[in-house]
Amino acid sequence: MRDGKPWFPIVGEFHYSRYPADKWEQEILKMKAGGIQVLSTYVFWIHHEEIEGQFDWSAQRDLRRFVQLASRHGMYVWIRIGPWAHGEARNGGLPDWLLEKTATRENNPVYLGYVARFFGEIGKQVKGLLWKDGGPIIGIQLENEYSARGPGKGAEHILRLRELARDAGLDVPFYTVTGWDRAVIPSQGVLPVFSGYADGFWWRTLGELPPNPNYFFTKIRCQENVREDLTSLHPEIDNLVSKYPYLTAEMGGGMELAYHRRPLVTADDTAAMELVKLGSGVTMYGYYMFHGGTNPDGKRTTLEESQASGYPNDVPVKSYDFQAPLGEFGQGRPSFALLKMLHLFLNDFGSELAATTPFFPAQRPASLHDVSMPRVAARFDGDHGFVFINNYQRNYPLPEHRNFQVRLDLPSGEIAIPRRPLTIPRGSYTFWPVNLRLGGTRLRYATAQLLCKLDRPTTYVFFAPRGIPAEFAFEESGGAPIRASNAHIERAGGMAYVGGIRPGAQVAVELGRFEHDRANIVVLSQDQAEHLWKLRFGGKERLVLSPAQLYVEGGDLVLLASDPAELGAGLYPAPERSVAEFRDAGVEGIFHMYQARVQPVSLTANVEKQSGPGPDPPRKLGKEIALMPDESAFDSAATWRVEAPAVESNIVSDLLMRIRYRGDIARLYARGKLVTDNFYYGQNWTVSLGRISPDLVRGPLELRILPLRADEPVYFPPAVRPAIPPGESIAEVGDISLVPIYRASLRAGSQ
Repeated sequence: MRDGKPWFPIVGEFHYSRYPADKWEQEILKMKAGGIQVLSTYVFWIHHEEIEGQFDWSAQRDLRRFVQLASRHGMYVWIRIGPWAHGEARNGGLPDWLLEKTATRENNPVYLGYVARFFGEIGKQVKGLLWKDGGPIIGIQLENEYSARGPGKGAEHILRLRELARDAGLDVPFYTVTGWDRAVIPSQGVLPVFSGYADGFWWRTLGELPPNPNYFFTKIRCQENVREDLTSLHPEIDNLVSKYPYLTAEMGGGMELAYHRRPLVTADDTAAMELVKLGSGVTMYGYYMFHGGTNPDGKRTTLEESQASGYPNDVPVKSYDFQAPLGEFGQGRPSFALLKMLHLFLNDFGSELAATTPFFPAQRPASLHDVSMPRVAARFDGDHGFVFINNYQRNYPLPEHRNFQVRLDLPSGEIAIPRRPLTIPRGSYTFWPVNLRLGGTRLRYATAQLLCKLDRPTTYVFFAPRGIPAEFAFEESGGAPIRASNAHIERAGGMAYVGGIRPGAQVAVELGRFEHDRANIVVLSQDQAEHLWKLRFGGKERLVLSPAQLYVEGGDLVLLASDPAELGAGLYPAPERSVAEFRDAGVEGIFHMYQARVQPVSLTANVEKQSGPGPDPPRKLGKEIALMPDESAFDSAATWRVEAPAVESNIVSDLLMRIRYRGDIARLYARGKLVTDNFYYGQNWTVSLGRISPDLVRGPLELRILPLRADEPVYFPPAVRPAIPPGESIAEVGDISLVPIYRASLRAGSQ
């Protein structure tokens, strides 16, 4: 609840210590523009006290400044203080020196003394920034993936950590613990949060995983608690967690890469899973990660999880891109656009969804391999609610469902949606509103997905998912007129059915006659919906249609794009006067279009192969999986010298280098310093040259690539593993291109 009303928080993980401090504000504004309301972040102990007694809260480790920036831009904050955090950090975030002194993650006095000191330092950093002080910090997560039991452990330890946090001044409305992996959940004082990922780098198999339960509507909250037949492995866990609201903190926004397992997660993998969780009853959606980053330099060691440090996986030394909606260098991915569509809905209608109860059909899929039974759920409060449909499964394509119709047994009686069965295409996932009040008219149902609303003028925006015709069914009681000049209306039994709608930016349906009951409905195409934004600038909320990456800064609408043609925006309502630096590009439906005047910049990298590769590094195995080659292997890697010209243009905000290569591991160095790295997984590798210190980037860069052998014991996505002759290996660069990111600012004025 917020201000006495149901609230559906949207939480995005962004690790401040894995991102340059001078870039935080822009990235926070991008996340806000994408619909994120709460910033979640780990506070990695080893990032702040790598050397005992020497705390470092400076530069990109400055937690206080990060929280202040979030507050400045109206964002809430949820800090995950551990002490053990995981997050693929070295020792799960615990400093090396601590592990040498004492046992951890239990109530022993030595450990708790150090924890109290660490929490005290966090308390100093966020003093005055807690919710009780008018600040943005509303929640704290204690520990992570904690399942230890026994004397001084279990619930006793979690509650002791909560006491230490409060003693340090970390007094917030909500304390959470992770609820998966046989987690310990005290009976009071904390709330469990849940997770779900499309794949996992931590799996030991080098093959495809079976169908993922996160694409099935279910009451079971823990992914690992789902049997083959979709029943619960441990019903007692379900009984325990069902007492709590269904909150999530780690729904996969992507997936990190491990040396032995490198899954490729697509935009649909992520967005379909989010929709399924919404239909299953989630009331807080938390992404891990929403924004990628890069590990900071350690003072004594590198700071990544590794088998050499006693942890199960080898992950990149520097890169923590996570295939997130916003990548390691802030680059937007297709998943950002798909998730933004759901965030638009949750920001405007989340209070209605949060108050609903999930319902599941009597006939459900019989097993994880059942592709014949449609996957459906509903969330309702009385007669009002939403029907959720999923026909997408990662790596296991589902067939189309013909003659599809949902029958709802509501308090007011049975209703069939739609009135005539239709076909749900392969790979489709969507939801339909039921008994939604639009102005003074009741919408009985729509087979278009609801996006958002604008209050002045009253406008409801839907979109038609690909392959599903949009139909609207309205009650005609009260005599309010329903007009659809470019569609057909069929009236029967007190209902008006509007069909034959051609998706686009124009008004599709007009409702009502008088000011208090009038409303317009716009039905966009799915492509247009992916480019829709709702932002406040120029003194009012506006709908914006643009393929660019957008955010609002100081009253200006900022547009970022690698293609100057994408530096355009359609505004509704339109400004009342001309927009400086933009040309008037006419009208598209309700939107007045503007196009930035930008002269493209042509840049070419000078690439020269220097050496290698030398002999393949020796293969080493850990307990179960291959070990990542050690540092010495890179001395004989294939190397390329790369020089990029200086950019002298005030319209270029960043310069990306896109590297198309094939090999095992790639690393980029600037004057001998490792900038970032990449495990090959079939995708172009993108690096921001703007992120490299100016004194380092002036000279040539060095690219090193270790060879990939034909029989490397590594999982690659289907069709990604290069065709390498038996007994041979490959380390090659196909192309290195420079991609300017153009920036334009649009000022609408205050009207």
